[in-house]
Amino acid sequence: EPTVRTELMEQIPPIAIFLQESRPKFPTAFFEYLMPIVVRYLTDVNNQVRKAGQEALLILLEQDLIAQSDIENKVCPILLDLSAPDSDDEYKVEAVNVICKMASMLSRTTVEHMLLPRFCELCSDGKLFQVRKICAANFGDICNAVGQEATERLLIPKFFELCSDSVWGMRKACAECFMAVSYTTSPEVRRSKLSPLFISLISDTCRWVRQAAFQSLGPFISTFANPSSAGLYIREDGTLSIRPSTQDVNSNSCQPNNNITLMSSSTNAT
Repeated sequence: EPTVRTELMEQIPPIAIFLQESRPKFPTAFFEYLMPIVVRYLTDVNNQVRKAGQEALLILLEQDLIAQSDIENKVCPILLDLSAPDSDDEYKVEAVNVICKMASMLSRTTVEHMLLPRFCELCSDGKLFQVRKICAANFGDICNAVGQEATERLLIPKFFELCSDSVWGMRKACAECFMAVSYTTSPEVRRSKLSPLFISLISDTCRWVRQAAFQSLGPFISTFANPSSAGLYIREDGTLSIRPSTQDVNSNSCQPNNNITLMSSSTNAT
């Protein structure tokens, strides 16, 4: 009965936490009994069961309850199978969504070697625009997960493809995550490649794309600033923030030249 399996999956994370806290008494219970169930339910015939399994998997990863060996030998292979070109459409869309969400919870080496090649393939999926849209919406997170070198070598060419996609929703999603992508690249790539690309989005034929690009204009410009002088940094949730200086904290007052410093830093960087 699907409802029974769904309820079971919802109980997996608290059981796993209990087993982790009582590990001396149950050293291998999670890996021998619960982990295989989680992996198996990722391919369940019922979509509600699969959804519960995906949510349980992400909670387990977030709580760091899955061993690295299980991630590489059990979780990643099944997600790669589900997101393969000949996979069922519904399974593929779900797998892409899970891959994007779990990227920030895995080591950079695991993401780059096991998941990044498939993500690049999915960015060019000509069959399902839903797959490309998920990739576009999560592009900044993937860039942050793999770092500058892999972003510039493998992801930026795919970002160019998505920014010129025939579906306007794809281009809009790229405009919305532009700052996060830019933040991961070098100043030279920002100037020579991303700036012309952003101009194309801000001049797009679709007004929704143009509106999203204009909303991202300020955050994109801020990535040209020198972080040490401007105090800009990216929070864990991907939003841009300004770190107050020691003088600001001690005096608990606004410095009138903060904006001037930010503008001059941006100007110098460009």
